Amino acid sequence: MDIRLFKAINGLSNRVYFLDKLMILISNKMRYVFAFVLLVLWLKGKSNRTCSKKAFISAALSIILQFVIQSISFRPRPFMLNHVGILIPSKMNSSFPSRHTILVFSISTIILFYKQTLGRVLLLLSSLTAFSRIWVGHHYPTDILGSAFLGCFTSLCVHRFTKK
Repeated sequence: MDIRLFKAINGLSNRVYFLDKLMILISNKMRYVFAFVLLVLWLKGKSNRTCSKKAFISAALSIILQFVIQSISFRPRPFMLNHVGILIPSKMNSSFPSRHTILVFSISTIILFYKQTLGRVLLLLSSLTAFSRIWVGHHYPTDILGSAFLGCFTSLCVHRFTKK
């Protein structure tokens, strides 16, 4: 099922030039949009600074979690085992969890607790980022779902344990 869904999504690549370029842009650069949002929140005042600080903590913990999981477990990326379309070069490290996905979901989930509208927009952008990682051929759908869950879970823990 995982491989079939991967092939269905990744099979859409290399058909429409504009969509491929858009997915590459989203896959590579969306995390900078999230960093910019955190910076703007930080600069807007004390209440926004709390949100920004928690999002940064959640993102840092998510990246540490991603590193730990990849250190003890290895899942080959789709292009390592199968002949699939890959739009951009990738490291030959583990496919799970997806660093891009875990990062954007951890940030958007924390922001959702404080800024509902902005959080929803960022969750939509997180989903698009996650989808793009399959489109460009770097991750399986279960890698993406697991990474999104871990990012959200990390944010939930940070939010719950840092309440005053």
